[in-house]
Amino acid sequence: METIGIFVHKLSPLNFDLMHYIKANSIINKSNIKKNMGNFLQSIIDRDPAAKSKLSLVLTYPGVKAVFFHRIANFFSVAKFDLIARVISQFSRFLTGIEIHPGAKIGKNLFIDHGMGVVIGETSEIGDNVTIYHMATLGGIAPSINSNDQRNIKRHPIIKDEVVIGSGAQVLGPVTVGRCAKIGANAVITKDVPEKAVMVGIPAKNVGIADSEFKPYGITPDSDSKSD
Repeated sequence: METIGIFVHKLSPLNFDLMHYIKANSIINKSNIKKNMGNFLQSIIDRDPAAKSKLSLVLTYPGVKAVFFHRIANFFSVAKFDLIARVISQFSRFLTGIEIHPGAKIGKNLFIDHGMGVVIGETSEIGDNVTIYHMATLGGIAPSINSNDQRNIKRHPIIKDEVVIGSGAQVLGPVTVGRCAKIGANAVITKDVPEKAVMVGIPAKNVGIADSEFKPYGITPDSDSKSD
């Protein structure tokens, strides 16, 4: 009984946060869960010509598994059960090669393609319909320096809706990547990115305006000539 009492006491001040999380993520309504899952999987099929069926996505795509486990880990993170949250996230990393901190805030239909080596930091915020390719990092600038001074502050990027982050790209620090921007492969972002910008290079430069056509590696045919 004492253990139960401690558990209830720990949860009691968090009821508002938990109920808001449950409502926002449609955890209670089964029909919403089915609809959201269907929309999520269809959004991946729409962005990946290699995707054959929704069943194949569930069984074989590491990015789908990583997002699923993150929803669970994030629930425990919101409830302040940090150790449980980290254990779940590390189990997901073991299975998928994708490391998402339980505290990261992720919107709808995040597609992590291939996935291996992707790292998403604790205070990252990701909007809806974002695509991230393998080896990309949403990280801090210098987490090993004055670590105690960096706790509980914004250290990682904000990624707005419809952004594409190419393979190997590094988005570092509390920067904002604007809606529909395209980050090219291996680009290094340390400053805010405007909406619909096409960013390539180290350090990344804006080489054009992204149109509505999906470009998975964030480049245009004449990107080289624009960056000269």
